[in-house]
Amino acid sequence: MGGQSSKMANTDVPTPIKMGTHSLYAADLSSYEAACVEDPNLQSFDATIQERTNRVISSLANGIEVRSISIESLGEVTGSLLEMNQEVVKVILECKQDIWSKKDKELFSLVEDFFENSLQTLDFCNALEKCLKRAREKLVVVKSAMTYFEEEVQNGVEESTYLKTLQGLKDFKEAEDPFTKEFYSLFQSVYAQQVSMLKKLQIRKQKLDKKLKSLKTLRRVSNCIFVAAFVSVLIFSVVAAAIAAPPVVTALAGAMAVPIGSVGKWCNSLFKGYEKALKGQREVISSMQVGTYITLVDLNNIRARIDQLDIKIESMLQNADFALRNEDAVKLAMDEIKKKIESFAEIIESLSEQADKCSRQIRRARTVVIQKIIKYSG
Repeated sequence: MGGQSSKMANTDVPTPIKMGTHSLYAADLSSYEAACVEDPNLQSFDATIQERTNRVISSLANGIEVRSISIESLGEVTGSLLEMNQEVVKVILECKQDIWSKKDKELFSLVEDFFENSLQTLDFCNALEKCLKRAREKLVVVKSAMTYFEEEVQNGVEESTYLKTLQGLKDFKEAEDPFTKEFYSLFQSVYAQQVSMLKKLQIRKQKLDKKLKSLKTLRRVSNCIFVAAFVSVLIFSVVAAAIAAPPVVTALAGAMAVPIGSVGKWCNSLFKGYEKALKGQREVISSMQVGTYITLVDLNNIRARIDQLDIKIESMLQNADFALRNEDAVKLAMDEIKKKIESFAEIIESLSEQADKCSRQIRRARTVVIQKIIKYSG
């Protein structure tokens, strides 16, 4: 690309690089000028480059008329190029910590935590199903007591002799509690992990958003490298013109011209690669964030239904206990229990559906995150 600027005219003098609207580098220069307007740091770099370029051109100007150049002037050229390279290095080093940080390590640490938390939440869903199995067994027991009561009422049994009903209520009261202390402990652990995970993801996403907004830092690096290379070619073109373009200097000018196009492409590739990496990370983080949020919503819904079921069971146990302590109040107690049996069964089935829904959404979230990682890694 840049080699076109070193083509030789009939006088064997390299054609100076044009900086007008039809220049080979017009688009890049326009982009650089626009960036200078918006970026104070790039303005400072540009001022330094201009000062050193003008100094070199002035040093060379004296030799142009006599078509010769002094050793001191060549030294000025070499020193200026080294100084410009140092300016570029300085900009890169200032940006290095932000651009080439250990982002992947932090990202995949979050991914590992996400998958570990999701597995533990799936374990919780399985534990919930076991609890619901015990709740169904308890429901069967109380339904049996209700059946005994209805049979004994039809048989005209006196309230003080509801033997089968009372035995059924006793079995209901002694039946294992569906939700154990271990289950509640597991729920608290899983819930706390998901809350912590969501906070970590929010913080990481905020950092990525800030980096995406500050991509002008990397664009500054790109512009610095481009303009340094451009000015280098310009200086060598002046040197070549000043000393009638001997073969060595002509070769240098041509060699310096060639990298401009490739450097520009490399810088653009670097910028786009960084932007793509940040957006890829953001997609991974966002997918985990959505999955974690949905899991927390499911856990909150499950907790609310468990509380309802606990209240329902406790109320029915109080009714059963009242009947067992006051045999004359069996009919009253059974009427109250009958009102609650249907809603008791409904809550159990609702919890089962929510547990299944939570499991499916966790698996779906895991799949989405894996797909995002594959896309990001590719």
